[in-house]
Amino acid sequence: MACAVGALMKGEILEQVILLAPDEAVRLNPDQLGQLYMQLGETGAEDIVCRAMEELANRLELIEIQFRKGAFVEMRKNVRAMVAISEQVGMQSLSNVAEQVLNCVDENDSIALAATVARLMRIGERSFSAIWELQDLSV
Repeated sequence: MACAVGALMKGEILEQVILLAPDEAVRLNPDQLGQLYMQLGETGAEDIVCRAMEELANRLELIEIQFRKGAFVEMRKNVRAMVAISEQVGMQSLSNVAEQVLNCVDENDSIALAATVARLMRIGERSFSAIWELQDLSV
């Protein structure tokens, strides 16, 4: 990296651009889903999971909007709800990242918050896909 910085300081143009594409696997807790199915039966559990997914998707959208507006008090409430909902349906990675977003808000760390909210959006999308795939396997 020192060479690249030195080249930039001398006014030279670098020809190589590195594109960073974060790729992080999500963790689901199949035991939590199994417990829901045992307690509520297939129809009841599927209803809970579908409603949870819809609620999580809505909250993800709100969180992104509230982050851009700087409405951190409202955003924090939605993130806290997201933690509880994602834990209920076994979306462990989503819950963990949402807790990290809460920490960034509480610490008033705007740089870490921006990165962690972006990570929350990525993990949210991947978690939705993973939970649908897991349900497809169990049917």
